[in-house]
Amino acid sequence: MSAIVVLGSANLDVVVRQQRLPRAGETIFGRDLVTTPGGKGLNQAVAAALAGGDVGFVGAVGDDASGRQLRSQLESHGVDVTGLVVVDAPTGTALITVLDDAENAIVVVAGANDVIAELDSVGARLVSSAQYVVAQLERPVALVEQGFRLARSQGAVTVLTPAPVDRMDPGLFELVDILIPNAGEARALTGIADEVEAARALSERVGTVVVTRGAQGVVAARAGEIVADLPARQVRPVDTTGAGDTFAGVLVARLAAGVELPDALRSAVIAASLSVTRPGASSSMPTWAEIEAASRTS
Repeated sequence: MSAIVVLGSANLDVVVRQQRLPRAGETIFGRDLVTTPGGKGLNQAVAAALAGGDVGFVGAVGDDASGRQLRSQLESHGVDVTGLVVVDAPTGTALITVLDDAENAIVVVAGANDVIAELDSVGARLVSSAQYVVAQLERPVALVEQGFRLARSQGAVTVLTPAPVDRMDPGLFELVDILIPNAGEARALTGIADEVEAARALSERVGTVVVTRGAQGVVAARAGEIVADLPARQVRPVDTTGAGDTFAGVLVARLAAGVELPDALRSAVIAASLSVTRPGASSSMPTWAEIEAASRTS
């Protein structure tokens, strides 16, 4: 059984690069249309596996070419896909716009990801045997709650990326050991504009909070106190899609390897910085050898 189990989404990303977002009613030209495996769950599973994690995936895809491509992507990185089920719905799709300044905007059509709201026997077995159970909110909240309750009952650490943030159920807070929001999500969850203060406030509700702040780095808090504040590694970004998922996956992989939080955060920051210098989501994620090499020059 896998030390890390990701209970998450798998999407086919349809990515177009363009100069800016169109105004209402406007048509503009894009360029460089590509399709690539994605979904926050798949991305985090791949990132963790590339960083040396022993990873299993619990998800859903359709009986279509996209679903087969996503399964192949996970398998190619050594992720256990016995928990990936095929359902009677199209595989999830994400429509991603990447602007010339490397920022992105994403619309997700959940498809197969939203069909199953309860763990089957295989998924339950994987979750109950894991040391870390990782989830996002691109699957039904009831499924995440069930998975986290089961994980907690077996002594596992639960990790949540609260995205999309409007799906965050207040009841989930009591089931989360590590919460990894980005700055916007931290503000939305607390109503506090300052990310550091938002991290403090959130850490009163969950064990550990790690707020990712893009070019401003990351801040971590426990019990209302800041325990780490790391700057970002300076790079020239090409595409920020998947950077947060890279960070989360690598962070969990290092924690599962027994690394203390400050060092795990440093590895995750380096990994995210490498990912933004390449196009794509899971296709941009670094190997552990690349992370180690970059850490020697940082």
